[in-house]
Amino acid sequence: MANISNHQKTKRNRQVSLFLFATLFLFKAAAQDLTIHVNTPGPAIRPTMWGIFFEDINLAADGGLYAELIKNRSFEFNSPLMGWAERTKAPGDGSILVINQSADDPNNPRYIRISHYSANPYGLSNEGFRGMGIKSGETYHFSVWARPLPGQTPLALRLELQAPDGRILGSTRMALAGPLGGALTHDPSTPLPSTPGHPSPGGWQRDTISFTATATEPKAQLYLWLEGEGSIDLDLFSLFPEHTWKERPGGLRADLVQLLAGMHPGFIRFPGGCIVEGRDLANRYQWKRTVGRVDDRKLIINRWNTEFAHRPTPDYYQSFGLGFFEYFQLAEDIGAEPLPILNCGMACQFNTAEVVPTSDLDPYIQDALDLIEFANGG
Repeated sequence: MANISNHQKTKRNRQVSLFLFATLFLFKAAAQDLTIHVNTPGPAIRPTMWGIFFEDINLAADGGLYAELIKNRSFEFNSPLMGWAERTKAPGDGSILVINQSADDPNNPRYIRISHYSANPYGLSNEGFRGMGIKSGETYHFSVWARPLPGQTPLALRLELQAPDGRILGSTRMALAGPLGGALTHDPSTPLPSTPGHPSPGGWQRDTISFTATATEPKAQLYLWLEGEGSIDLDLFSLFPEHTWKERPGGLRADLVQLLAGMHPGFIRFPGGCIVEGRDLANRYQWKRTVGRVDDRKLIINRWNTEFAHRPTPDYYQSFGLGFFEYFQLAEDIGAEPLPILNCGMACQFNTAEVVPTSDLDPYIQDALDLIEFANGG
């Protein structure tokens, strides 16, 4: 290291001293007394200055706030049987065929044809969203759309809620849709959605039944055993607790909404930020696809499905059972101002960074105008 002369040291020390003096002078000049009157209220703060921000991440919607317990209920995931497992004693007891008729119904293209060939038990199970949280004494409403095949004998389903150790937590037996033209089995306590738009709409019937759980289990699964020999088409399985928020059939989890209401938010922002952008514009959040009859809402992949290599969630999709109408209703229920978020023609910059040219922005602008009418119109 080069030697530093005494003259250079003196000059440097003088510069440091001047800097410190100037700093202390400015600090002292800027300091002033501040008097606080604790008994005098300050300016009013509007309640809409604080609120909650909802985004469908970490199973916040499907598997969370939305009370549906069955995952992939209409076989629309990229892997149609994800969440489902075949249950059989031996090969040849039965079979499951996934039928895709996307040309006839792009919103709900798939259903299954399940066949039972022997006296051995045969069926399938659904794992729910990392398990099904079942509560002792709670009544659960099950439904399925069924279409018998011509000439088939009537079939039935035996339903069982099972704990991981095999304990039965609740069970019942439900006769499936009878021969073509037969009567509809319906529990009047649950509303009937529209018939799924399958290529042959005739013959589809919605069967429902209710049963009560006898024990509490956070990781239960639903087992469905086919009784009788033959084949039948099945679609749109559903399992809901009876006690939802405000007792709305097919609604939201009462406990989670109560926690949100207890925060007394001034606003609720939905459906998120990144979730609105989408990984690409094809999978952006489009509010018009999330309203109307639930069985007509088209499922899409959730952008968090493949976002992180270290935290893969390949079973993460959006059914939109919780959509814009339900969000507005939730805000009204808990006394919060709704703050809806819309896509402005940009996908996530950290994924594809897709943008639409300004000449193609009209549909995005129209979506915003239509949302204002949807929220405020008759």
